[in-house]
Amino acid sequence: MPHIGAPELILVLLLALIIFGPGKLPDLGKAVGKTISEFRRSSHEIMEDASTEATEAKKEGSQVAKAVKS
Repeated sequence: MPHIGAPELILVLLLALIIFGPGKLPDLGKAVGKTISEFRRSSHEIMEDASTEATEAKKEGSQVAKAVKS
């Protein structure tokens, strides 16, 4: 996947300035920041939940294996 370089980033910021104007850019930046923060928080929670579920499944699998061996 290609990375965004400095020229591309400058072009995107310039287009945003032209489209939204200097008055709306702070609000737009704040909204984007909140969105990214919420996405990171949600993905972190999902990863924690998946890790917890995997740990519980391993414990249950071990208990079943012990019961089968007995």
